[in-house]
Amino acid sequence: MAKHHQETIEEVIKELGSSSNEGLSGAKAKERIEQYGLNELTEKNRRSAWKILLSQLKSVMVIILIVASVITAFVGELRDTIVILAIVALNTILGFTQEYRAEKAMAALKKMSVPRVKVRRDGKIVEINSTEIVPGDIVILEAGNIVPADMRLIEATNLKIQESALTGESEAVEKTTKPIEEENPSLGDRKNMAYSGTVVTYGRGVGIVTATGMETELGKIAAMLQDTAETQTPLQKNIDQLGKILALIALGIVGVIFVMGLLRGEDLELMFMTAVSFAVAAVPEGLPTVVTIALALGAQRMLKKNALVRKLMAVETLGSVTVICSDKTGTITENRMKVTVVEMAGRTLDFGKENEPDPEALPEDDNKSFEIMLTAAALCNDAEIKPPVHKKQQADVIGDPTEGALVYAAYRVGIEKSDLEQAMPRILEIPFDSERKRMTTIHEIKSNPKGKIPADVPEHLRENAVDQYVAFTKGAVDSLVEVCDRVLEGDEIHELDDDWKRRIIETNNNLAANGMRVLGVAFRPVNSAEVEDKKVEEKNLIFTGIFGMMDPAREGVKESIMTAREAGIRPIMITGDHPLTAGYIAESLTIVDDKSNVKMGREIENLTEEELDRVTAETSVYARVAPEHKLKIVDSLQRQGNVVAMTGDGVNDAPALKQADIGIAMGITGTDVTKEVADMVLIDDNFTTIVSAIREGRTIFDNIHKFIRYILASNFGEIWIMLLGPFFGISLPLAPLQILWLNLVTDGVPALALAVEPPEKDIMKRPPNPTKEHVLANGRWNVILIGLLLSAFSLGVGLVYWMNDINGPWRTMLFSTLVFSQLFFALSVRSRTKSIFNAPFKENPYLMYAVLASFGLQLAVIYVPFMQGLFTTQALGVWDLLLSLALGSAILWIYEIKKLVTRKRQ
Repeated sequence: MAKHHQETIEEVIKELGSSSNEGLSGAKAKERIEQYGLNELTEKNRRSAWKILLSQLKSVMVIILIVASVITAFVGELRDTIVILAIVALNTILGFTQEYRAEKAMAALKKMSVPRVKVRRDGKIVEINSTEIVPGDIVILEAGNIVPADMRLIEATNLKIQESALTGESEAVEKTTKPIEEENPSLGDRKNMAYSGTVVTYGRGVGIVTATGMETELGKIAAMLQDTAETQTPLQKNIDQLGKILALIALGIVGVIFVMGLLRGEDLELMFMTAVSFAVAAVPEGLPTVVTIALALGAQRMLKKNALVRKLMAVETLGSVTVICSDKTGTITENRMKVTVVEMAGRTLDFGKENEPDPEALPEDDNKSFEIMLTAAALCNDAEIKPPVHKKQQADVIGDPTEGALVYAAYRVGIEKSDLEQAMPRILEIPFDSERKRMTTIHEIKSNPKGKIPADVPEHLRENAVDQYVAFTKGAVDSLVEVCDRVLEGDEIHELDDDWKRRIIETNNNLAANGMRVLGVAFRPVNSAEVEDKKVEEKNLIFTGIFGMMDPAREGVKESIMTAREAGIRPIMITGDHPLTAGYIAESLTIVDDKSNVKMGREIENLTEEELDRVTAETSVYARVAPEHKLKIVDSLQRQGNVVAMTGDGVNDAPALKQADIGIAMGITGTDVTKEVADMVLIDDNFTTIVSAIREGRTIFDNIHKFIRYILASNFGEIWIMLLGPFFGISLPLAPLQILWLNLVTDGVPALALAVEPPEKDIMKRPPNPTKEHVLANGRWNVILIGLLLSAFSLGVGLVYWMNDINGPWRTMLFSTLVFSQLFFALSVRSRTKSIFNAPFKENPYLMYAVLASFGLQLAVIYVPFMQGLFTTQALGVWDLLLSLALGSAILWIYEIKKLVTRKRQ
């Protein structure tokens, strides 16, 4: 592949068969459209709506439900068939909606294209559709344009391009036309190239198109985005695994019950119906529904906290996140350059704390020198400031971000550019160029009709201006010192000797080492002869001071990072920005302890998987990173067993967001591409929202596990009863409809109510939820044991009543005791360690309502004649009912004792 950034303009033009003056001919352009195709992003492997729909029916649990619905329909139980199919339909519709939206990511990428663009064709400048651009076209670039294709610049006049969406670099890049000698510079360092999807913020330029469509850097990202495989969330994997286990268990037990019944001489149809009912009961068909509802309710709560969830099944992943890989620009920082310090040889004005204008902020002892500095910053500047409409709003800056930061710094202390321009209009300028690294503007100090100079002009200038003209210069400090011979300190001007130069350069280096962008400011009075001859030179200037600027961290981010670390989550910064800036920001936010521990993208480019894994295990800050590097880092972290969340806002973040276990996009500054690919969107672009979302994710994870423990323990109770009953002489301890009723009453409403349990107090003090462990890890024996206890009390009382009177209410006692046991267990399972007596029901009133409703329904089954006939029950006496309730509550007391022991151990 040609490295156009290393070639001269002439070589590139010759190679592409074009002409800088004539451009391509119409005929040749048409040929190249046939050869290269249209300048657009093509879609690959896009799934049709039908394929997306069918993919929702592949999970083991859904297949079990479909089989169960077919069997229940075959035996005439249409009510069960309808309920089961409704569950399947609900989950299918939700899953289809989410995945269909995700498939629109490529459509969002297409929106990055420019509809119309100016090109040279047949020697004339014409406007064409951006899709018709071909390699070799000569394109005109102006401020405000979105670059329509990758191109080598052949003209660049004060040209600056904002590439943050592609590279992550917060600052607009100043462009040049000179070849770059470096063999493999990062995209951000290829200053003679302009890339598709980036924005021209300043100046103008001309470029020759080198790549279009999928061959552009943006197209390569699109290709990576399409090639990145979708991954299952930990909970999806666990539920599928659980479904397979339960399916095998259910199949085995159903077979045993069916054969044993036939050997005892039971009716074939009755045993078939019992086996089917038991199969439906053994497999918790409510599991997908409860998981979906728990995730949906959690998503609603997260939306109130400014986190919009796009993929429900990914919500629970938040609870397992061990690493947050965050882009710096616009995610951790404000994506807005800001003057944080104004300094001159140790004299400092701190701008880093407040945003509001404050004229009193100028130091009294250095008022004059600082006033001149800020006046120079505002006037030697092409950015404009738009004051806020309301007091609570922040002023808008229009123009280059760096220049805008200087204008805003002056505005904050009451020096407004619009007032200065009236008092001191610009009459001449020496534009910035990359060789001088300076810009100079010459201003006339206007006097009013009475000969007085306006108060807006700094006092020192009013007193010392020669012929009422002054030149202001800003630029790189080292370059500026070369053309200065004096220095302003307060009211006094000193000779710029070696000691002063050392102090200035030292200050410059210190600020740069702290990750700041540094600019110096100087001035000198100008005489009228220089102005008339238009021969104002940059020499004999008076050095005034230094501005230190950076893209500051968002408010509250440091606290959020500390909370994340306390919760066992490792924050990692991945940015396209300069390593010094990245290191300084990371250290100040406690991401790292040593700001020098930063890896460059090129340093990890050619590492083996083993080498990369060693680097990512120890490094938490990466700078000058390209999109493919982000993918490598995320992939390496995942290989080490981490659950990775990736945040970002630019196009360059999209592939890594899709590869990560959970992708988090910025809602305000994020591109359409990022939002469509992401699992979650931060509406307020606030990093602190991620911490709130993780808290909610952990809560949802907890609640789903509570439901699973509850539902499986209840189902195991039913299994033990059906298996052990025949050994004690009871052929069918539970009738088929009683089994289905248990599934409805205990697996239904109370289980759903567990999904809205509030978070436990220590939820952000624990390590992340483990993902490699099975969903029942550390709890499977509890589930089996509780199931045994549930069956022991129920089967025990049933046996006693059965032996006393085989025609008496033995089955009703067994059935009711099992229902009551499960309802009491639902109350106790709210927390693994906290006592039910320290968990007031006002925190989750829905659970109490659900238990009371289920209790009422069970009483109806026992005492309503119509229900008695349907469910094979008999009315119980008062003492029988009280005994059933007492035995049912036993599981609660046993579980409370277990929790007490656990608390004592802790």
